[in-house]
Amino acid sequence: MTEAVRALILDGHLVDVGDLVLHDAGMDVRHPTHELTRAAAALRARRTALARSAPWPLSIDGLAALRGIGPARGEGDHTRPKGKPDPEDEEAYPPFANDADPWQAHFAEIDALLDRTNTILAGETPLPKRRSHLVYDPDVDEAENEDLWLDVVKRTAHWPAVAAAAVAWNAWLDLNLYTRLPWLGLIMAAAILRARGLTSHLLPLAAGFKQSRFRPQGRDGALEKLEGFCTVVEEAVAIGHKDLDRLILARELMDRVTRQCRANSKLPELVDLFLSRPLVTVPLGAKLLKVTPKAVDLMLAQLGGARPRELTGRSRYRAWGIV
Repeated sequence: MTEAVRALILDGHLVDVGDLVLHDAGMDVRHPTHELTRAAAALRARRTALARSAPWPLSIDGLAALRGIGPARGEGDHTRPKGKPDPEDEEAYPPFANDADPWQAHFAEIDALLDRTNTILAGETPLPKRRSHLVYDPDVDEAENEDLWLDVVKRTAHWPAVAAAAVAWNAWLDLNLYTRLPWLGLIMAAAILRARGLTSHLLPLAAGFKQSRFRPQGRDGALEKLEGFCTVVEEAVAIGHKDLDRLILARELMDRVTRQCRANSKLPELVDLFLSRPLVTVPLGAKLLKVTPKAVDLMLAQLGGARPRELTGRSRYRAWGIV
């Protein structure tokens, strides 16, 4: 979530991490802004890339799912006019179309619809959306740019992982892929590092890019671009190590209290909740842990004043987190 907020900062938009946490849990305190929905899209893309096996994001299906704007190319013939289905098309004439029992066919259609809905909700088959010429350049062939970028990834498959990710990111910027998703290029570079076995997680490259002094100017040489990307990776690794050390220390401090609690206590789950989100409010903890707000207040008092710390200091909107 912090990485998604930092990615939006690189695009010139400020998003409160607390609003993103509540929006992700479906507990918005106000109407979501355009920037908040973009941060949620970045968060969803990172989760989707991390949930699937490493090579999958570096494919047409992976790009389509991470973008979330349309099905991948090659999944069906969309040029056929409506009302004239192909007799050999399995989608138009499924196996249960000629079944003797009409109710069985209806139930089979409902089951197929539920399966497609679950696939869409899982992020594997994004919903198609119309593209406005007022927003997108009609002269830009994104399909061709996708093929060019995937060809670069394929040709650098035998290169060292950092060099391959640097070249792929530079090609992403040169091709100007997905101008409305500027954060996706860094996710794909992190996915290349993960696919090559250099990391088991997606590095926070947006945070590393924000921390580093490297800014692509368009006239940099190959050596300068490689050195700049290495600086971004170095800063991302340093930030990741600091976050990991901070979370380990916080867990050790809170585990001292959880060792003394009962076996059916929700306190260990509250500790895991603090380790998985930048901040936690009482209503959020009550909803996710399925307890009363009073129980969350008692567990916060049981953890003590050292961990976690109150972040807002307000009486109407109070949030705690590990800082």
